Amino acid sequence: MATFLLEVGTEELPADFVDEALEQWRSRIPKSLADHSLTPEDVEFFGTPRRLAVLIWGLPERQPDQEEEVKGPPAQAAFKDGKPTKAAVGFAQKQGVAVSDLEIRPTEKGDFVFIRKTIVGQPTADILQTLVPAWITGLEGKRFMRWADGDLRFPRPIRWLVALLDSEVLPIELMNGSQGCKSDRISQGHRVLHPEPVIIPHAEEYVSVLNAAFVQVDRAKRQSLIRQQIEASAAEVGGVAVINPALLQEVTNLVESPSPVIGKFDPEFLELPSEVIITEMESHQRYFPVLKQANSDELLPYFITISNGDPAKAKIIAEGNERVIRARLSDGKFFFEADRAVPLESYLPRLETVTFQADLGSVRAKVDRIGLVADLIADQLKITGSDRAHIQRAAFLCKADLVTQMVGEFPELQGIMGQKYALVGGEPEAVANAIFEHYQPRGANDRLPASLTGQVVGIADRLDTLVCIFGLGMIPSGSSDPFALRRAANAIVNIAWAADLPLNLAQLLDQVIANFERSFASVMKLSVEDLWQQLQDFFLQRIRTLLQEDREIDYDLVNAVLGENDLEYTQRALVDLLDVRDRALFLQSIRNNGTLATIYETVNRASRLAAQGTLATTQLDPTQVIQPKYFEKSSEEAFFKALGQLHNQMQGERDYQRLVEALADIAPTVANFFDGPDSVLVMDPNPDIKQNRLNLLGILRNYARLLADFGAIVKS
Repeated sequence: MATFLLEVGTEELPADFVDEALEQWRSRIPKSLADHSLTPEDVEFFGTPRRLAVLIWGLPERQPDQEEEVKGPPAQAAFKDGKPTKAAVGFAQKQGVAVSDLEIRPTEKGDFVFIRKTIVGQPTADILQTLVPAWITGLEGKRFMRWADGDLRFPRPIRWLVALLDSEVLPIELMNGSQGCKSDRISQGHRVLHPEPVIIPHAEEYVSVLNAAFVQVDRAKRQSLIRQQIEASAAEVGGVAVINPALLQEVTNLVESPSPVIGKFDPEFLELPSEVIITEMESHQRYFPVLKQANSDELLPYFITISNGDPAKAKIIAEGNERVIRARLSDGKFFFEADRAVPLESYLPRLETVTFQADLGSVRAKVDRIGLVADLIADQLKITGSDRAHIQRAAFLCKADLVTQMVGEFPELQGIMGQKYALVGGEPEAVANAIFEHYQPRGANDRLPASLTGQVVGIADRLDTLVCIFGLGMIPSGSSDPFALRRAANAIVNIAWAADLPLNLAQLLDQVIANFERSFASVMKLSVEDLWQQLQDFFLQRIRTLLQEDREIDYDLVNAVLGENDLEYTQRALVDLLDVRDRALFLQSIRNNGTLATIYETVNRASRLAAQGTLATTQLDPTQVIQPKYFEKSSEEAFFKALGQLHNQMQGERDYQRLVEALADIAPTVANFFDGPDSVLVMDPNPDIKQNRLNLLGILRNYARLLADFGAIVKS
């Protein structure tokens, strides 16, 4: 068994590309080896700002030999009077075998000539020489560049290649115009701490040799070390570090030999909102802020940086960092004081100069639309009094901070600064909080808005965006979603579910679409009907995904509550978002506790037969459609009586637990109707008797449909 090392040495790579490249290699290299019948014992991937590497352990010396069967011409064409024809001779020559090795075998299309031959496995070294260049040049990403006079593209110039099969250099060359980069055993250590070349004697020694040259090539170990250094440095100044996962990931890919540097800033800057200081540090400087204590927003006047330089120069590095952050925080202080010198409302006219979308006008116009949609939601939820006034005020001010100097400098502070400036300007706390909350959730793991005001304004903002952008025909396709419409639809559903808001989304879509048509008829790319259909399908797909992935509901149960090509279920899901959630969760719970299995057969059998009748799925009163005069068996009378009890129990209520208990109670009666000593033939020759029996089954089916389409449920 052999060990293979590939290291691609470069100028400093973009931090995000390191992770992207390693992820691509993780999926492609094992598959590439498997496609060539090579199965290693283990594959390790390494990455730093100056190198990407893969270490492949336990490779066989060569491919295994393979037996191959090749089908040739028909026997009649290959042999004539028992002698081989030109077709047989030519086939044998092409396959590199003697004519005597040919076999005749029967197939569905007659007798054919076959040959079995052994394909000798190639040496692993030869295969790797073919595969490795494609591993490198096949990497994909943003901002690739060319250098020298060639066409080779990579995020940064490639400066060296290491390719070792055990202790032997595997000859590989990447040509780039008139220049080439040939493989060797010579790597490079840390640019500052070990500027001399590094010789790697054996592939297995790669990690230890680079460690000795002050390069920690293992990304996971490097990140763990950085986290420990940050936490220890924060404790050293009596605080707790703010470790943003995205920043930690970025910093990990910017250093090869991390060392912590503690810096400080003037305590007077602590008068700024902590979000401003943290954003200044993280976004612009890649500094880690320090809190007084965990779960607090009170900062200490310190920060931590991770240096890739000489630890002996930490003091000089800290002084340089401190000069930079002092200037940045001075700018932030100026912006903050200038912004809050005037009321938040005074920024609204400036929103007219900010374009939301070319055909949809300014952000100021969007603010007016958000207010209209928020009114529709408030009407639907019957919100009155101060809550309604707060919703309107928050909708009016929710985008005002976009044109402040602070948000102009740090767009990620939108909403956050709006909240601060609203409070300074004397706005009610509910309004200020809603300005911040209406952006939530900002990302996959962010909180949902906690207040009713924030929830309504957040839904209104997103609903306006969805209808308007869809109305322009700009519907997300594949991975393209520049307006984050999938996230917007997910947020609307999640906010309603988390806050138990009884939203009729179908009605809201109707109303917002009507408003859009009145205002933007000249730029509409879809008819009202098509726009409604596209949005309906889009929301249903989001609901389906949220139920399956976030709520972990089985796919067939999701199908059962949303219906498959069943308009009644589709409309019901959008009319009552809470109901579709509750039915899915309830179905999953009764599957898990076994209750579903006790009613599944009864309901499913009844539903299949009822489909052959004409009873409307909305009919629930057995006395209106079933005529006892057509009963011939006592089982029919018992079934009718049980349906009457079911009808009286439910009384139009959507109590799904009571419904399932009632269906379980009726199951033995239905079983007797089908298979007991007094069973009936449902499809009786007499059409009146037949329809009466189908109506009995139809009423049962209709009650089951209050919960779900049992026909979509897979028997477990």
